[in-house]
Amino acid sequence: MIKFFLMVNKQGQTRLSRYYEHVEITKRTMLEAEVIKTCLSRSKDQCSFIEYKDFKLVYRQYAALFVVVGINQTENEMAVYELIHNFVEVLDKYFSRVSELDVSFSVSEIHL
Repeated sequence: MIKFFLMVNKQGQTRLSRYYEHVEITKRTMLEAEVIKTCLSRSKDQCSFIEYKDFKLVYRQYAALFVVVGINQTENEMAVYELIHNFVEVLDKYFSRVSELDVSFSVSEIHL
């Protein structure tokens, strides 16, 4: 099951966040900061799956954007990895060459 979906830039700023389980606002801020720090600190040679606390992180980098998905322990990492790619392809078709600015200014139009 997907717990949350984040899109962040290389500077660590959250551009889009969607939670599928209730998380208090103060805890969201701390969670996002830790998750972003963990994903951004990894090299391109390292695996895109990370065991983190009581769930897993699956992430992909597209230019200056990172897409990070938090999932439970039983979810298939490869299926989520492919889901991220399909989501970015849809954004690319919708915006014709999606960029960070498209995501920042059109968050209200995107319904996850």
